[in-house]
Amino acid sequence: MAEEIQQGEHVPPAGEPIHLPDPSYLPVLVAAGITIAVVGVVINFVLMTIGILIALAAMVRWIGQTREEMAELPLEHPH
Repeated sequence: MAEEIQQGEHVPPAGEPIHLPDPSYLPVLVAAGITIAVVGVVINFVLMTIGILIALAAMVRWIGQTREEMAELPLEHPH
């Protein structure tokens, strides 16, 4: 039979805590930069360069943001 919980008794949470990353616009910027670069291959070298720079800048920022989030996790958290 199920045990009855007494008032004031602490009940541990079920399962493991789940870490979800914060929302970010950076994946959209990476995709837009890659799209601009691909279109630039056909249209203009300058446009391709701009697209590559946008994608690279967004990737660097995205990686940095992810590293910051991972550093904030407790040590016992499974990655």
